[in-house]
Amino acid sequence: MISAGFSSALCVRPVVSFSNNIRGVHNHGRVTCLATSMSSASMTVAKDAEYELESRKYELLNIIQDTQRGLVTTADQRSTIEEAMVVVEGFDAGKEIDLSKLDGTWRLQYTSAPDVLILFESAARLPFFQVGQIFQKFECQNESRGGLVRNVIKWSVPRLLEENEGATLIVSARFSCVSARNIYLKFEEIGLQNINISDDLQAVIAPAILPRSFLSLQILQFIQTFKAQIPVTSPERQSVGGLYYLSYLDKNMLLGRAVGGGGVFIFTRAHALIC
Repeated sequence: MISAGFSSALCVRPVVSFSNNIRGVHNHGRVTCLATSMSSASMTVAKDAEYELESRKYELLNIIQDTQRGLVTTADQRSTIEEAMVVVEGFDAGKEIDLSKLDGTWRLQYTSAPDVLILFESAARLPFFQVGQIFQKFECQNESRGGLVRNVIKWSVPRLLEENEGATLIVSARFSCVSARNIYLKFEEIGLQNINISDDLQAVIAPAILPRSFLSLQILQFIQTFKAQIPVTSPERQSVGGLYYLSYLDKNMLLGRAVGGGGVFIFTRAHALIC
């Protein structure tokens, strides 16, 4: 009896053990499939969100395309642009400024800032003044709470300087992060450089039919290498500053708002070296 009972026990245990193993393998397979499905679903949601964001950014850029960087807009257009900006800003709401993304050069695509629009208006009215591209160049790659920003304005005087790229005006400022999305700009100096005179002016200074003298070459070299820097601050006066809200930032788009009704800005990444 003992032998028979022992023998029966031996026969039963493997069956139970084998059944449990099969159930464990089956459950493990279900967990793996479930995890894979959840991962796949998460990837799909992320891709859909990324596609939605890029679509909204494209719509925003499409809306501002014919506004001449904000110079030619109606009240309805400005309202539509504002609504499109708010939609894009919603994708980045609450996130802290990533200075590694901010670092680099950004090209102005649209603004409602009065102090910039007056440049465009002057260029539209005055035949002797041209405004080319406008950039913001941030230098903050290895910084944690601020850095340097340069506002770069390309401008020209027709027949005297090369078209749109005749000279470069640079307004430099230090900036510091005062909150998750706000930076405070403290302007330091205004500079003028990269003067490229036109062929007509060169012909006046050194006529093509005559060999260029040492004096004419010196004049040309002086003009082309001229660089003026005017400090904005001094011991007698306080530095001019301003609060700037970075409402959206990614690798190829920057949206900003000058706090206090100073207007909005839309920039895209510029990959060429500027100054």
